[in-house]
Amino acid sequence: MPTHRHRTGSRTALRTRLVTAVALLPVLALTACGDPEADATAEATPAASASGAAINTSPDQDRVRAEEDPEIAAAVPAEIRERGELVVAANGQGSPPLAFRADDDTTLIGVETDIAQLVADVLGLELRLEPTSWENIFLGVESGQYDVGFSNITVTEERKETYDFASYRVDELAFEARADSEITSIDEPADIAGLTVSVGQGTNQEQILLRWDEQNRAAGLEPADIQYYQSSTDYYLALQSGRIDLYLGPNPQIAYHVAVAGETKIVGNLSGGGEIEAEIAAMTAKDNGLVQPLSDALNAVIEDGTYAEVLARWNLESEAIPASEVNPPGLPKE
Repeated sequence: MPTHRHRTGSRTALRTRLVTAVALLPVLALTACGDPEADATAEATPAASASGAAINTSPDQDRVRAEEDPEIAAAVPAEIRERGELVVAANGQGSPPLAFRADDDTTLIGVETDIAQLVADVLGLELRLEPTSWENIFLGVESGQYDVGFSNITVTEERKETYDFASYRVDELAFEARADSEITSIDEPADIAGLTVSVGQGTNQEQILLRWDEQNRAAGLEPADIQYYQSSTDYYLALQSGRIDLYLGPNPQIAYHVAVAGETKIVGNLSGGGEIEAEIAAMTAKDNGLVQPLSDALNAVIEDGTYAEVLARWNLESEAIPASEVNPPGLPKE
């Protein structure tokens, strides 16, 4: 099993917000944060960041690797240990930087696949990635076709009735503004009063934005002008032309766009659950014995720093968690 590479990031960098970078890449928004049912494949092209480092979208990923932990590996269910592989389902039609196709249009790359690789390393298993549809991840994990799903899956109380979860990222949204915008911080509903904000129609983030605007109106503040666009190209053109002040969408895609574009910045973050904290987690079938070793493996890579390296590689330091939990509180049933 390969040893992990030298740790390049410091823990103090875990919560760093990225606000600058270099060459335009369209990024498609999710239907609901953490639930990429309607993900479409976004074009992934290598781009230089402001620091000069390239975001590698080639099939040769040189992934960050971790060391096997024999004690954690021994707790993996016997069937999986004997097979010697961790079969991981990921959304094959995802968008950067989650799980998406490399430049060869075949190899699956992204933060989800990198974290799955770390976990497989700690468990002493070969990683077998299985790209599939969003819906089939749930069906396949429940049936045992896949051992685990790594696909930006938000923990919900309803899902916990059928699946077990080991958390590894916060579910986060972001406000994006033009790089030269005078807007520097969006922290509360009053901060959007009088601004023109774009958001995806029918999304979780739209509901949050509408609640904020309703609160502002009730408080006698100027209403926001909420705009809807059909594609990322449309709302980025509107942002650059000054027709909108802000775009509210999933943090991973926005952070990736900021890191490869030079035209925008992140001016605020909030939980994907709005007023409720939400977490992204690895998902297994209920009570099959795998979730605790997964969580232990995630805590091992959090501790050794390779987890921080992976998040920094995809500009997602702000989504780091201090520790993985088994079946943390999920978003409530509607």
